[in-house]
Amino acid sequence: MSCRRSFFAAYDDGPKARRLRPIVRFQAFLCTYNGGMDSNELHNAIPPSADERIEKDESFMREAYAEARRAFEEGEVPIGAVVVCDGRVVARAHNRREADRDPSGHAEFSAMRAAAQALGRWRLSGCTVYVTVEPCIMCAGLMHQARIDRCVWGAPDPKAGALGSLYAIHADERLNHRFESTGGVWATQCGSLMRDFFACRRDASDQGDADA
Repeated sequence: MSCRRSFFAAYDDGPKARRLRPIVRFQAFLCTYNGGMDSNELHNAIPPSADERIEKDESFMREAYAEARRAFEEGEVPIGAVVVCDGRVVARAHNRREADRDPSGHAEFSAMRAAAQALGRWRLSGCTVYVTVEPCIMCAGLMHQARIDRCVWGAPDPKAGALGSLYAIHADERLNHRFESTGGVWATQCGSLMRDFFACRRDASDQGDADA
């Protein structure tokens, strides 16, 4: 089994019991000591099931994918991102490195900057960043600095990925903040968009050489 297949198996095909175990423990705690909550309050306090979480992740990843499509249409590397806080999108962005001539113009970097402005605070605690491709070390570093809760990403980046492929910034115990990383959400669609983009660039380059 390839590294890519085994990595995605943890998200897509992993044992259901493993995904549910933290939720089951939390439910058991609430049932043992509910602090005076009635049954309705107790039900509302229980986190969503693993299936519900996956459904939400895919829904927000579609929003990020729409941003990636915009980047594709603008001739930028097709990566898109959204920042979600309290169940709603507070910021969205796509790659604009070429248009803005900005080395930091990555989708997730720009989205986090916009989220900080929208929320009126630089700390993005309570926020989840959804991005179509595994973040690079620059963007993963900003996630650490912004104190995000979680990053959900689509296709892996074996050449520059910093949330599992080359580095694991999110889980580095030497750092003063760690966050959750979930990869492989809409990986096929996100990866296909990247391949299509670079195939178009190669075709254009070959055509230019032929015309020269």
